[in-house]
Amino acid sequence: MYTQKMIKKLIIFITLLLGVVSYSQENTSSPYSFYGLGEIKFRGTQSARAMGGLGIQGDSIALNLLNPASYSHLRLTSFTVGGTTTFANLKNEVDEESAKRTSLDYLAIGIPMGKFGASFGLIPFSAVGYKVRNNYTNSNGETGARQFTGTGNINKVFLGGSYNFSKNLSLGVDVQYNFGTITNESIQGLSTVQLAARERNISTISGASFNFGALYNRKINEKYELFTSLVYSPEAKLNAINQRNIATVTFDNNGGEIVSDSEDVALNDSKLVLPTKMGFGLGVGEKNKWLIGTEITFQENSQLTNRFDDITNVSFENSQKYVIGGYYIPKFDSFTSYLSRVVYRAGFRYENTGLVIKDKSIEDYGMNFGLGLPLGFSKIDVGLEVGVRGTTYYNLVRENYFNLSVGLSLSDKWFKKRKID
Repeated sequence: MYTQKMIKKLIIFITLLLGVVSYSQENTSSPYSFYGLGEIKFRGTQSARAMGGLGIQGDSIALNLLNPASYSHLRLTSFTVGGTTTFANLKNEVDEESAKRTSLDYLAIGIPMGKFGASFGLIPFSAVGYKVRNNYTNSNGETGARQFTGTGNINKVFLGGSYNFSKNLSLGVDVQYNFGTITNESIQGLSTVQLAARERNISTISGASFNFGALYNRKINEKYELFTSLVYSPEAKLNAINQRNIATVTFDNNGGEIVSDSEDVALNDSKLVLPTKMGFGLGVGEKNKWLIGTEITFQENSQLTNRFDDITNVSFENSQKYVIGGYYIPKFDSFTSYLSRVVYRAGFRYENTGLVIKDKSIEDYGMNFGLGLPLGFSKIDVGLEVGVRGTTYYNLVRENYFNLSVGLSLSDKWFKKRKID
């Protein structure tokens, strides 16, 4: 039955969730976030990220957010939260910049109910955050400068459930509500003219989507076990309420913007597509000892569009993501050595993002390493990721990035029967 302690924990979690929902982050510095829905964020926990993004196994004390079929594997109520600090070096043929961002990756809770399991929480879906400046010369020989900036994100609030149809098979589904606001701004001026022209576009985005999952595992022999997974997200359409403002501006000595003339321009609202996505996973391992697996994800990103139609030299293609990773535990029940109970993780991933600029496909790949530090039934996950996105081809941008991630998973038994009524 419900206990006062459990109710207090639920109240604390919901308060945290509402606080995070009201907080908008700028959690990317990638110029590629200008296109489509922005930079798509990794959905899983830090333990999955440390294996390259592998999510083919259910856990009894920790959430697997990549596959909703995993919720019914829980035996303890699990509260999990994680964040990442990204250090990036952005380089093209002539310039080089550095950037740093810290962001919340997920906030979720999983609740076991016998053969059923449920989870709800908040996950950032995509982020926009860039600032690009370049100089130009017009047809009259006058020099000037352009500046492009973008901020905002799309978040997902989700509620999911799963059921164990047998000791080997579980199926699950997430219902997700996507919401957020994205702002893009461009300022263009000439060195001989005091006033500059500014265009600001704002899209307020909302809509529902679904994510289905299946997990199947079986014994190969007395020692080894086979794991398989399937994740499917059908196409969804988000509503975008669009606004545009045109203004002439100047700047004071402190860089503050002074608007001298402003006009709102009517824009049609639009629909933005979340493309169909399907992932397959396969792995083998020994219980509480080791696991190695691979996962392939296909996404119909050719259905993506930009938020506004006046963008040239850009298209989208179907994308693929390949992951290989795993973990090793020297001795999970060791009483004498803490390091023997630590989970050691590693992984590699390669992704064709589906974004094509100037006929060049934008690719993203990285290496991951991590540790799972046990604290009784709870744990702290730390991970490192080194990756590269993009290319300097035709003056595009190559991003060399380093991610430092930390996740906290608190597990406890919330539902307890009273011994004395």
